[in-house]
Amino acid sequence: MRDDNCIFCKIIAGEIPSKTIFEDDDFKVVLDVSPATKGHALILPKGHYADIYELPEEIASKIFVLAKKMAVHMTEKLNCDGFNIIQNNKEVAGQTVFHFHMHLIPRYQEDGNGEKICWNHRNFSEEEFLDIQQKLNGMQPSR
Repeated sequence: MRDDNCIFCKIIAGEIPSKTIFEDDDFKVVLDVSPATKGHALILPKGHYADIYELPEEIASKIFVLAKKMAVHMTEKLNCDGFNIIQNNKEVAGQTVFHFHMHLIPRYQEDGNGEKICWNHRNFSEEEFLDIQQKLNGMQPSR
């Protein structure tokens, strides 16, 4: 499955050059052309899925196994001090390319990106927490 208008589908197909650091039957891992740090890479599923909502569970489970292996490998080879693994879904959450992808961002003490990824923390009352909990309860475990 491919989207002819998708830049990541074109990268996967080799129509747009990339700096590939890993590839198998399901994924291509490339260095990000606009990196946050040295070694910033993207895991791209070879199938076109707009976001996590479209991603098949089989691919979803494989991608995190790959992310862990890549993080260990990249930490060893790049001597980074920490690691961010980031995945955004929908424009409101910061997604700009609508082909599911996972960012692998090696972190260094002096990388200029601050100590952490930040967001504004919210305060909820006990009643609001209970309401949220009630709405979210009931999901059935996978078998």
